[in-house]
Amino acid sequence: MLDRMNTKTVVPVAAAAGLIGAALWWRRHPSPCPYGQRFWVQPPHPFITRARLRDALDPQPGDRVLEIGPGTGYYSLDAAAWIGPDGRLDIFDLQQQMLDHTMRRAAERGLTNITPIQGDARRLPYPDATFDAAYLVAVLGEIPDQQAALSELARVVKPGGRIVVGELCGDPHWVSPRALRRHATEAGLHAERRVGRLLGHYTVLTT
Repeated sequence: MLDRMNTKTVVPVAAAAGLIGAALWWRRHPSPCPYGQRFWVQPPHPFITRARLRDALDPQPGDRVLEIGPGTGYYSLDAAAWIGPDGRLDIFDLQQQMLDHTMRRAAERGLTNITPIQGDARRLPYPDATFDAAYLVAVLGEIPDQQAALSELARVVKPGGRIVVGELCGDPHWVSPRALRRHATEAGLHAERRVGRLLGHYTVLTT
């Protein structure tokens, strides 16, 4: 009887310790969520919602917008609809499989204003001042050099444009507001406002 009780106690504790260990390792080794584990990015996002993203991003019909790290398109499809057929959403991801997944979903919804490009966010393949706005949600902390990524975003977004960074507390790659402000300042960006609450929010940066 005692052995059974010990087993019931040890197994959950060991599982929890394993999850914590994995999270700590992942935080020390920034990397995107693998396509094979995409189930982590597909459930509803109650604190970093699409409605709050729209409020922070303020997309206008005809805008050209950049999304870094679209995953399987949780935000992409709505963002493409917000800017309308005359707008253009460029999605940029390190993993071609994520881009392909998002484009399949876009085709199913009849969206034709999304353009995918695969690459590293520390070296964006776009000319200066290309975009009206850009956003990345729970992605900045996955990039090994956050400063380089924000500097590149500052370069490719038009003067006066907006860059929205979404963060979720509890994410292994969560970037604190203090760290984000520091990186933003060093990239020549200004933290204008925040949308949302402590558990999940969007910070609006302006060029």
